[in-house]
Amino acid sequence: MPNPAIAVPQVAATLDPNRWAALAVLLIGAFLAPLDFFIVNNAMPAITAGLNARSSDVQLVISGYAVVYAVFLITGGRLGDIYGRKSIFLLGLGGFALASALCGLAWSPLSLIVARLLQALTAAAMAPQALASVHALFPPHERGRALGIYGVTLGLSSIVGQLLGGALVGADIGGYGWRLVFLINVPIVIVTILAAIPLLRETRGAHRPRLDIGGVVLSSLALASFVVPLVEGRERGWPLWSLLMLLTTPFFVEAFRRYEIRLAKTGGDPLIAMEVFQSPGLMRGLGAILTLYAVATFFLSYSIYLQSALRFTAWQAGLAILPFSAGFLVASTFSAAIGRWLGTSAPSLSYLMAAAGSIATAAVVATHPAGVVPPWPLIVPALMLFGFGMGLAIPTMVRVIVERVAPAHAGLVGGMFNSTLQVSAAVSIAVLGGLFYTALGTRSDPAAVTHAFAVTLMAIATCHIGGALLAIGLGQHRIASRPAPPPSPARCPNPGR
Repeated sequence: MPNPAIAVPQVAATLDPNRWAALAVLLIGAFLAPLDFFIVNNAMPAITAGLNARSSDVQLVISGYAVVYAVFLITGGRLGDIYGRKSIFLLGLGGFALASALCGLAWSPLSLIVARLLQALTAAAMAPQALASVHALFPPHERGRALGIYGVTLGLSSIVGQLLGGALVGADIGGYGWRLVFLINVPIVIVTILAAIPLLRETRGAHRPRLDIGGVVLSSLALASFVVPLVEGRERGWPLWSLLMLLTTPFFVEAFRRYEIRLAKTGGDPLIAMEVFQSPGLMRGLGAILTLYAVATFFLSYSIYLQSALRFTAWQAGLAILPFSAGFLVASTFSAAIGRWLGTSAPSLSYLMAAAGSIATAAVVATHPAGVVPPWPLIVPALMLFGFGMGLAIPTMVRVIVERVAPAHAGLVGGMFNSTLQVSAAVSIAVLGGLFYTALGTRSDPAAVTHAFAVTLMAIATCHIGGALLAIGLGQHRIASRPAPPPSPARCPNPGR
């Protein structure tokens, strides 16, 4: 029987001594990518005025980023598996800094839109490398903690985006105004690259696969045919092309599935190994994640409610997210302990807490006079409960997904997880955002905005209740209070045989 006293030092000897510092560097890339999706919410009015842009142009600044980022995340994760996660991470970081500078220096709506598409493409390369690297950098007993930190970082990006966007636009440092929401990325990325070069070691899958070009094309077509019409269709009055694109989605998905299976049978390296989907609970988990970023519509509609109905400035609107942020930080900090305590019910309960907070916020907003700030003793606890549920849900769902697959598929699952989240955000902005504007109609008075915001909050709660149903039983089992007994000597192999 092997001696555990010998096995532990052998494992420790293979560990990267810089693994926690390396994770911190990788998390900056994972943080910046979704941050730049949310940071423009409070900057939208300033961008419209600064570039003399139409509302459809500004929508493309948001939706174009969402579409490209969602479509290429899986490919970005796969590129890390093939060419090395450090190399792709650094390449993505450098491209992200260049694209951010182009966004900040944009001279027209079209130049900003093109720069945002480049920014999303490079973000799709750098973002999946953090999650993919967790399996390579950390032993099993540290992996849960690392995944929890990753989940917290991902959730904080949306909150910080709201705060930072409002703060930078309001500060108007050097007269740059909205341009600062993009230019601030440049010094952050430069420092990150300087830290990444010595701290990160190159990791990739044990088997170096070839890039599946056919899979990249078909998966991109499948995602684009679904996300593009949802994002752009409502804005343009649901033209025929948007409906036809949606109808082609199942055909592209089936073509992709058949192509990947055929490629695997002929000894090729498919973009997505179909056996991954046989992991117990993975499909339900991804379905639950599709409802998770319904909260993206909350950030957008809350910003509009604060600035249009309550006449807050961009800076005040950013500060008004603090109760939500406080609840999120408390829950995410203790998410691992809460997850162990709640056991398999943790994912479902976290969704239900978020739904309850959304419903409570809707009730407070709807039952008080339009145009008047609701009483803080009522609105603050409601927002904190909403944030608490989200702060527990995101880290919990990260662990649920990643711990269900083999380390060999880490890059793939990192891309799938982030892609699903981004599709969730894009679809919720399109569908629930469409609901908000439908409820608003042609009016823009405080009563109409308040009503539309309350309706949207109830829709968000409905999505999270659906997520709770999908996530039933996906959490980890409670850890036993007493240690397991040592193995029986009778079961040890006989060295004399």
